[in-house]
Amino acid sequence: MLLIRKQAFARAGLVGNPSDGYHGKTLSLAIRNFHAEVTLYEWDEVEVVWSHNDRSRFDSVDELVNDVRLHGYYGGIRLVKATIKRFVEYCRRQGVRLHDRNFAVRYQSDIPRQVGLAGSSSIIVATLRCLMEFYGVAISRRVQPSLVLSVERDELGIAAGLQDRVIQVYEGLVYMDFARERMEEIHGLPCGVYEPLDPGRLPPLYIAYDANVSEPTEIVHANLRARYDQGEPAVVDAMRAFADLAVQAREAILRGDAATLGHVIDRNFDLRRSICLLPREHVQMIEQARACGATAKFAGSGGAIIGTYADEHVYERLRNALSRIGCRVLKPAIAPPSAT
Repeated sequence: MLLIRKQAFARAGLVGNPSDGYHGKTLSLAIRNFHAEVTLYEWDEVEVVWSHNDRSRFDSVDELVNDVRLHGYYGGIRLVKATIKRFVEYCRRQGVRLHDRNFAVRYQSDIPRQVGLAGSSSIIVATLRCLMEFYGVAISRRVQPSLVLSVERDELGIAAGLQDRVIQVYEGLVYMDFARERMEEIHGLPCGVYEPLDPGRLPPLYIAYDANVSEPTEIVHANLRARYDQGEPAVVDAMRAFADLAVQAREAILRGDAATLGHVIDRNFDLRRSICLLPREHVQMIEQARACGATAKFAGSGGAIIGTYADEHVYERLRNALSRIGCRVLKPAIAPPSAT
């Protein structure tokens, strides 16, 4: 019996986010510390198998409320089903004939939910990888992130940008350019320009998160999108500034300039704070990290932060200080670039 297993890793936005959805530029990295895994195997019928994240029985109403807050009403099942639907539609548009064998598919994930580490898109990317292998369909690496985004944005109505999907497809460390003049439509999908960089040029990085103060990404992005579309000057100007920070960060990485990269990371958060009303708990994480001598910004749009630190003494201070306010601190294991 044919059995396929594919993974997709968590990601952290290093600089430039959230400008990816606003014709900006970003730098992101894939981290092996957490991943989603999708298993697909031949079966008599097409079946999407529920995972432990798709619960329907609870010990109390409080447990149910907490589960819905973290996982939504449908867990990851809707992500898998929507990916299958979009994949089939994409293949039909491209004139790709699919065989008629059926399959069962299930997923599991240890990526902390709704803290800004891209747990949802990782399930979609891993599912897409399984489908491509099962049906023997090759989709170019540049197109895959746009297809993944269409699953979330067009099929499920989730406000999002390309950044997460790009880094989870490419892995490693990637500089992304989404400027209007750089975007290209391929197979009916808008694609940016993506430049893999050497992760070995990065200074020491940390990631910290608190799963108890998470916030769904779509809440943040929906508000920003409305304000941007209305032409609010502060938001429009900030998106241009985020993009410029990504350019500065790329140059700093290429020349091994840790001090400038750290300054840009701090500036990225300060700029975000100037246009967004941020949860007090999330801001406290940033302030604690900076008080320890580290740089800090949001890794996404939730309860996770990322930054640089000078040495192990700073890291230990950072770990101790953040653990006291309920955060887990870790050193990201950067996933090497994907070949497909």
